[in-house]
Amino acid sequence: MEKNVNLKFLTHTALIAAAYAALTYAFAFMSYGQVQFRVSEILVLFAFIEPKYGLGLVLGCILANFTSPLGVIDVVVGSFATLIAILYIAAIRKTFGYNKKSMYLASLGPVLSNAIFVGLELTYLFQTPFLLNALYVAIGEFVVVTLVGTQVVNAVMKNSALSERLTIN
Repeated sequence: MEKNVNLKFLTHTALIAAAYAALTYAFAFMSYGQVQFRVSEILVLFAFIEPKYGLGLVLGCILANFTSPLGVIDVVVGSFATLIAILYIAAIRKTFGYNKKSMYLASLGPVLSNAIFVGLELTYLFQTPFLLNALYVAIGEFVVVTLVGTQVVNAVMKNSALSERLTIN
């Protein structure tokens, strides 16, 4: 049984990483830079459904950022911001449970994490004001993760068959 769980974990991790990277590449025109709407960030909320997806999400972010016009710094900073966001999401789920209200609260983790870390990265790279960079990144994250992503994840949560299939035991 343990072998099946490990295979399922590896398969889900690879699929999540590939989906994150593919969505970032598909929407590259709006996935990088000072103003970004990274559609792949919707997937970060899948860590609310199954916290074990965190590894796949970080790997997907690393893969996606290899082609970033911002360079290797985006691989490090962006992936770190994703890791912090996932830890926040998992902590919210553990503390407040698996429900719609805590999912909305969890959606703010990626907004804050990316605003801070990517905002600092953009300030360093472009010598532009941190608060402006953080605001731009936060707006993009809020639209994608909080406004759109929560609707997607809420629909998954309502579908017990799909939600169960996404769980790794």
